Amino acid sequence: MTRSKSPDPPADLLGPVRGEVSWFCCGTAWGPCGSTGKGACGTCNSGSLQHAWPNTSDACWAITRPDSCGAALSRRTCGFRHRTTELCSGSSVVTAIADCGPQTDLFCGERSCCGATCADNRLIDLTPAAFSQIASLSAGLRPCEISTA
Repeated sequence: MTRSKSPDPPADLLGPVRGEVSWFCCGTAWGPCGSTGKGACGTCNSGSLQHAWPNTSDACWAITRPDSCGAALSRRTCGFRHRTTELCSGSSVVTAIADCGPQTDLFCGERSCCGATCADNRLIDLTPAAFSQIASLSAGLRPCEISTA
């Protein structure tokens, strides 16, 4: 009898996942933060401490495909809380999943750094309210660690 090796557990069950954090406005399409639309969960609000996660459902996974960039992320559904720590300042924020995203596969290999501290691949999008807790919105992308809250 041949034993098959069990798959490795998703990275975010083992500890923090390193990647890039960006910000987005809740809505049905790219546009101003005042646009209507409540994201994939129906609760997204750009003024709340929330985020988009690339593995909230099969449909979300099919769009975002973080595995294409080598990221193994657990399925986490609406309302699940993550802590995002910006690696340049050490500031962190706890947010709840309110949408699907970012579309990680479009940014494979993208890198953001502060000094010698770098991270690759967009793994989490924070609302403007959440991102501004850890960095200036003008920064756009920052290296981060994502862990369970």
